[in-house]
Amino acid sequence: MTREAGRRDGLDEQAVLLVAGLADLALSTLGSAVGTLRGLLRRSDAAELATEAENELVARGRLVLDRYATAPPAHLEILARRARARKGADDV
Repeated sequence: MTREAGRRDGLDEQAVLLVAGLADLALSTLGSAVGTLRGLLRRSDAAELATEAENELVARGRLVLDRYATAPPAHLEILARRARARKGADDV
């Protein structure tokens, strides 16, 4: 067996172990999420909880859009507005 073949077998084994670990993590996370969802559905205030969650998501969406969707005003435009305001104040 050459050194390359031994290294390749080690990488294959490592890849299999990595995939198995990721699958186990995904299943345990999914199981935990299902348990949490069942608990939420059993609550008597589930409708209120869903409304609050919707409101929170809408608020987050507004924040994200405000942060990334609107471009800040142009620097020269701001300077021109200030100069026009000063000129108007000096005329009075």
